[in-house]
Amino acid sequence: MLSWDYPPQTTGGIAAQVAGLGAALGAAGHEVVVLTIANRRADTETESVGNVRVRRAKIDLPWLPADKPLARTASANHALTALGATLDSDSGGWKPDIIHGHDWSVGWAADTLAAIHDVPFVLTMHGTERIRHGGHLPQGTPTDISSIEWWLAFRADRLISSTRFMVEQLVTGFELAPERVERIPNGIDPERWAGRPEEEPGRERGRHVVTWGRVQFEKGFQVLARAINQVRASIPDVQCTIAGRGSYLPELQTQIDVEGVSDLIDLPGYVADDALHELARNAGCVVIPSLYEPFGIVALEALAAGAPLIVAHTGGLAELVDGTGAALTFEPGNSDDLGRCIDRVLRDPVLGDEMTANARDLVHRRFSWDAIATETAAVYHSVCEQRR
Repeated sequence: MLSWDYPPQTTGGIAAQVAGLGAALGAAGHEVVVLTIANRRADTETESVGNVRVRRAKIDLPWLPADKPLARTASANHALTALGATLDSDSGGWKPDIIHGHDWSVGWAADTLAAIHDVPFVLTMHGTERIRHGGHLPQGTPTDISSIEWWLAFRADRLISSTRFMVEQLVTGFELAPERVERIPNGIDPERWAGRPEEEPGRERGRHVVTWGRVQFEKGFQVLARAINQVRASIPDVQCTIAGRGSYLPELQTQIDVEGVSDLIDLPGYVADDALHELARNAGCVVIPSLYEPFGIVALEALAAGAPLIVAHTGGLAELVDGTGAALTFEPGNSDDLGRCIDRVLRDPVLGDEMTANARDLVHRRFSWDAIATETAAVYHSVCEQRR
């Protein structure tokens, strides 16, 4: 498997997905090699845990300016390809049966390594550039990335995406045959987010609204700020934490100041995993206010943590919770609708307990890593059979 991000480097949800899938495949008896990029916190020595080996490529040379992201990405793919081309000699003759790339940023290397080793190429598309920009591509880098995604969609033997929404976007947007795109949801380790045994249903949760993720405009945190201003009229002691970093952070702080809720909303920036788990487990509710979300791993994390969940009815978020009783939904961008949902959950602990009970069942039944690995291995088998 190839991924730009892999723990400890995590700038988004892909790292956790690749790590979780790799570990579950390894536990099922598959040999997994993950190729990713080196960073300051991880060296280039091979790491081995069970059946999973992780190798990291140095990408610091040749030096390229930061304002040339595509050139830097292409250069990194050269390093990943060079690393992957030596797998047989470095691993006692080991050869992959399949190459699985995650998103466009490692697509060049994944496609080339599939050709070198003469094996199928599977690509998971965690999103597309067109969808990230609401269907309208600005000129420049977004248009270039979209062209790369188009090319990869036809180079891959099979595509995987996490929701029906994303599958439909890939089929229609790239004009693909439906049978070339598989839907496999993202997964999660429920035990990692589970609360302590003494945290029984019916406990008082308080009036704390929590959310986290990359602070970008499309994540909709500005909508939550407006909603908190509305909620304070009926619940004066409401508090809110928006955890995460991102380029929209200064604008978000301005929006919070304009709404007059800087005394109610905390922006702590990056929050370590243990502290984040504690925040989520003790939240009165978790809100995912995204204007666009292809899947919504934060929503899945909130479900696993046992927090009452409120999500925007958009894209993969809606698909994740519709008909499950595990969350309330609101119209994307509608702060009044969101405010009513927050008020309802914080005032009704019985509703909160019903939602969290439904969430526990949903997570264990549909989104455990064992289930996701089984579905993924079935795709691998199908693609390999077609090659024979």
